[in-house]
Order: sequence, then structure tokens, then C-alpha cells
Amino acid sequence: MSTLEDQHEHLADDEYAALSQDEHADQDQDEPAHDTASVSLFEGDEGELEYAERRALVALLKQRFISARTHPQAWRALTGNERVIRSRLHELFLDLQVDPVREVAWKRQAVPETGGRFPTLLHDVAWSREETVVLVHLRDRYRVATAAGEERVFVDRDDVVDYVAGFRPPHATDVSGDEKRARNAVSSIQKAGLLIGAPTDHRFEISEAIESLLPLERLQELLVSLQQTNDPEAPAEDPLFADDRASTTPQVTDEEDRG
Repeated sequence: MSTLEDQHEHLADDEYAALSQDEHADQDQDEPAHDTASVSLFEGDEGELEYAERRALVALLKQRFISARTHPQAWRALTGNERVIRSRLHELFLDLQVDPVREVAWKRQAVPETGGRFPTLLHDVAWSREETVVLVHLRDRYRVATAAGEERVFVDRDDVVDYVAGFRPPHATDVSGDEKRARNAVSSIQKAGLLIGAPTDHRFEISEAIESLLPLERLQELLVSLQQTNDPEAPAEDPLFADDRASTTPQVTDEEDRG
């Protein structure tokens, strides 16, 4: 799959998509008063989930992912009753993916065993070229830093923009336009939650979720695709990952399996 075809999911219906305006709202907001002895939360409520479980379900629908760090209450509710929340997503033809090690959860469109497609609330949106480059850089930066023992990994906005500029094709002449697209890509990845910080920050922390959402095998494919887009005669093998391909440690294998 080429770089520009790499896809991410949005809620397809405008009414649902409007919910993403509150994309970074934490789950620790004030709860409305309700009878804790009953699951009924409003007049005529026939739902069977408790309030915390419903909030976790809404968070999973609104966000590309939730984590114990970014949505602690939703994460606790999810892990406390994962089977029921998973079943509710299944009723919407969505599947729940959970990485218990990194404490990250996300949804995916379910695929029929017999082929074809289910009706869906989601539609695929291709990452732009610049967004793909940013994702590759963040994932590789996270990989290298955590392998060196760093528990938290940070990047500067300008450094990421400079990295994107390094993938500018030799024939490109719109330098200012390319830089604007690169900065917009950083903002897009921050909005997606994979860069932790305020939109106006110059320095961000890379979310641990990037390791779950972009496994090493996919990172290798994307980087090679980017390099060959710029230079069709570039070798298919990339030396950056030579050590990883030679490694037979369970950690690398497990990471690829999770993808």
C-alpha cells in the first residue's frame, strides 16, 4: 500500500462527527447527578449500561483511541467491563482493540468473514503525505528513545517540520507552501492525540499509543514507500531497520503481532 493510501477512520455521519469538536476533553469532568442504584439516567431510558460504561463507549466512538493516561475514567470503566462494551461496539459493526501493556484501546471497522462490507459509522480518510511523514518520524523517534531507556519521549514542532522538509522531492519549488502543509500536519497529529500538548505548544510529548497504532512492521513499509516516492531507484531495503529485521527477540515479534 502506498503512503498516500494509508488510512485512518472518522465517524462518517455529520451528527456523530460533530462530537469530535470536544476531541481532547478529559473524562474527569463533573458528572450529572443520577441514582447510582439504577442504570436509568433519563426518562424512558432503556439502556443497560451504567453511566461510567456509557461514557467509555462514547469516548471510544468520539476518539481515535483512548488510554489510561488521556482518559483515565473511561479506561477504568472499559477494563472493568470490557466484554459488555465490546458487545455494544459489535452491534455497530465495530471491533474493539486493546493493548493492555501500553493501556491503549481503539476501535476498528469489523470485516465480514464472508467478504464484503458491513454498514458503518466510519469512513476511511487517507493521511496526507506530510501527515504520513510526521507519523513515521514520531514512531521511529519513540522506538529509538524507548529502546535507550527513556520513559517519556518529546519532540519539538520545528524539528518535526524540518524532518518533513527532508522528504521534499528535488523538483519541489513551493518552499513556503510545503512548510505550511508540514505545520498543518503536526497540528493534525496533535489533534488526533498522538502528540500530547496544547495546539500552540512548541514542544510535545509523543503518546505511547503510537506504538500500538503504528506497529514496527507498518513503520518499515511506510518509510520505504516514502523514500521510493522521492527516489524511485532507492533500494527497497532500508538500513535504518537492519538490526530490527535481524532480531528474533519476542518483543519485536509481539509488537508486529499486535498490528
